[in-house]
Order: sequence, then C-alpha cells, then structure tokens
Amino acid sequence: MKLDHILLGVLMQHPRTGYDLKRYLDTSGRFLRSHTQMSQVYRTLGLMEDRGWVAHTVEPRPGAQDAKVYRTTEEGSMVFTDWLAGPYDPPSRFQDPEFGARLSFCGFLTVRQVLVLIDTEIMTRVAQVARYRNRDRSSPWEPPEGYNPELAEMVNQWAHENGAAGMDAHIASLRVLRETLLDAPLDEHARTHRLSVIREA
Repeated sequence: MKLDHILLGVLMQHPRTGYDLKRYLDTSGRFLRSHTQMSQVYRTLGLMEDRGWVAHTVEPRPGAQDAKVYRTTEEGSMVFTDWLAGPYDPPSRFQDPEFGARLSFCGFLTVRQVLVLIDTEIMTRVAQVARYRNRDRSSPWEPPEGYNPELAEMVNQWAHENGAAGMDAHIASLRVLRETLLDAPLDEHARTHRLSVIREA
C-alpha cells in the first residue's frame, strides 16, 4: 500500500486541499500511515497530477491565499478501485495497516467484496496460529557474556502471550464483523457468500 492509494481514496470521497489531506492523515488516517509530512503529501499530489490521476482547481479565498482543491480523475479512480478491489496478500503481521486501509474505504466495495477480504484475512491468521502458536521458542545457542537469559525469557514470554492475545482478538473481531455483515440486509450476490465457511481455529 502506497501513500498514493490513501490519498486517492480520501479524494474519492470528496475533493480536498493538500492541507485537508494532511489533517486527515494526522487524525482519522493516523493508523493507516505514520508521520506523513506535508512535503510528502504535496510531492505525491504532484506526481499523481503528472500521471493524470488527480487534477486541481484554484479556489479563491478573500483575505487568504488561494487554495488548490484536488479531485480524482477517471484514471485516478480506476487506479484506486483496481488496488482496493484487487487481490489482497496479507502481510506477515496482522498489525500492518493495509487490511485496515482497505476496510476504511469499504464504501467503494460491494458487501461480497468486503466478505472476501475478511475471509482472506481470517484464513491467513488462523493458519498462522496453527503453524506458529506452539512452535519451539527455545534458543539453541549459549548466551554471551553480559546477556541475561532470565530477563530475556521473561520479556519474550510476555511478548508471545501478548501477541497471541492480540491475534486471537483480531480473529474474533473479524468473525463478529463477518456475521454482522451477513445478518444485515444484503444483495443476492452477498447472500451467496454464506456458503463460504471459516473453520474455527
């Protein structure tokens, strides 16, 4: 996921200035991308405008500097929707932001597409639990001088248990979301997705 995708998605919702986009990234979008600088926003907007993905108009503001208001072009909309509805390859860490970014723009998807996205994430994380939860975590090497193995073991055990709890909560919350979507009024295509069953971990 690139900054381009986030900016295109936000502009697809409605046109905004570069300042508006930065404000979004500092508030609602802060969990999709960390520490985005204003210069990065304007540089990316410039590149996207060169590619024909966005265009801007100048909005006069009496008593203040005129504002450039950006909106997506037809080509930019296609680039965004191709990414959003395209294949989702879950990263190794469930905390990485791409899944959340796709969900945050789910208004541009069908319910069925959202269910496919959720199912892909659940199946990937359930498989990770099965493969790695009970792995051998012992160290095959002798600790070097000055290394505190008891401290390391204590912290590593905490990290393992905390990560396992986070993964379990992530999977459980996605199952709740999935059932909520299935119970909501849906179109016929989404109803057929009930045939896709996620096995319990």
